[in-house]
Amino acid sequence: MFTQVPQPLVYAEALLAQFAGLSRAADGAALLGDFVRGVAELSGCELTQLYLLDATHTCLGLNAECLNGLVQPREATSLPADYNGEQLLQFALCQNRVVSLGELSGSLHETSFLPSQAMPWQSLLCVPLVNQQKQVEGLLVCATQGHIDLQGFAESLSQLGSFVLGQLRLLHRLRRPVDNLKTAPVSSTPSASGYGLIGKSKAMRATYSLISRVLHSPYTVLLRGETGTGKEVVARAIHDCGPRRSQAFIVQNCAAFPENLLESELFGYRKGAFTGADRDRAGLFDAANGGTLLLDEIGDMPLSLQAKLLRVLQEGEIRPLGSNDTHKIDVRIIAATHRDLSVLVSEGKFREDLYYRLAQFPIELPALRQREGDILDLARHFADKACSFLQRDAVRWSDAALDHLSGYTFPGNVRELKGLVERAVLLCEGGELLAEHFSLRVEAMPEDSSLNLRERLEQVERSLLLDCLRKNDGNQTLAARELGLPRRTLLYRLGRLNINLGDFDG
Repeated sequence: MFTQVPQPLVYAEALLAQFAGLSRAADGAALLGDFVRGVAELSGCELTQLYLLDATHTCLGLNAECLNGLVQPREATSLPADYNGEQLLQFALCQNRVVSLGELSGSLHETSFLPSQAMPWQSLLCVPLVNQQKQVEGLLVCATQGHIDLQGFAESLSQLGSFVLGQLRLLHRLRRPVDNLKTAPVSSTPSASGYGLIGKSKAMRATYSLISRVLHSPYTVLLRGETGTGKEVVARAIHDCGPRRSQAFIVQNCAAFPENLLESELFGYRKGAFTGADRDRAGLFDAANGGTLLLDEIGDMPLSLQAKLLRVLQEGEIRPLGSNDTHKIDVRIIAATHRDLSVLVSEGKFREDLYYRLAQFPIELPALRQREGDILDLARHFADKACSFLQRDAVRWSDAALDHLSGYTFPGNVRELKGLVERAVLLCEGGELLAEHFSLRVEAMPEDSSLNLRERLEQVERSLLLDCLRKNDGNQTLAARELGLPRRTLLYRLGRLNINLGDFDG
């Protein structure tokens, strides 16, 4: 038989006393120790544990524990175990759901995170702790060897835990765990290696910070940036480091299919929905159920299909082609585009309501020319991967080759750099990469001093137009929009300067 929660008035007074006591904590370690001890007193549990996410929101660590009324010491030099593999903890954390179990000893649930005791643990409560921005930052775990209905404590302990998170930020003035809380050491910004991304520039550190904020939130992410900046790579990092990493990650380029085919590809169809539909077929929304769907080049999605996507985002349900029934799905949508959606909205080519729904959390990816110091790190990485793929010895880099790359603006960004390095490795017959192995598209300014002002201006204009066309993959409409020119004017200038499709690599 379960023991019931204490009388409401008595419990309320005890809860208020805990709030008051925790507000007087002098430092973070004392605050968390007092918190787990207070929770043990309120719930009557022999064990209380507090787990917090690190600064990158990718690793869950045990920060404080109270066992049999005693706060357990934690060595300052010890690193917390990685509890990401614990299914109960991860379910409560990633789904933001309270977990209450009353018959642990007879269940199949894995509870290796609980310390071993002579008597088995019987009742368990896992409560997600959220901050003021409604983001999950950690978990409170209560366990007892008796049969107690712990569900009744969940709401009040959640409020107390959220209060502690706020006090923690006030004490340390930073939104990250600090060294004396015994978390795994992290830098003031998330590490690149935490997301499988490469780059230590200021622009990329800002990107890592944004990724850490959105990993464990349900918000739709809009990745913006020039062609070749790595939007799909960042989307995969968000998936792989987030709560859906064990489920599917699916990519669909919205510009790759005509409207009708794109709709059937996304929503699926029923047998007989159209000519050739000889069987039911699930769409990508169903295939990505529980996981992540990246909609690349979202700016090219037809208007009629945009309305259906908006319904998916608002209602969380889809209706396959040829079906009268809808069904629920649970998919995280990440959208990506190199186009300015706000401009498309003003031109009537993109739905305004969908734009605001997609842009809940925009992340602007920096161009490679804005990532000071990252070019050489990326180049070495791509060279190592190319050598491994070709099963050849690693190559050395000459100073001339490094200087050659450092001085180039890379209009094609990371994608262009990757292609150049892979080609150079293929051309390299010795063990050293030289400047001549890289075919950089540098428009050299003529040194002929006999050129007059008009001719020199034409050279500048030609270089500008070529860079803009490369940046937009040869799309003259997009290039004209970026340059602020009517398309007809751009075509006239291209003809006057003898620029054709052979002048650049789309």
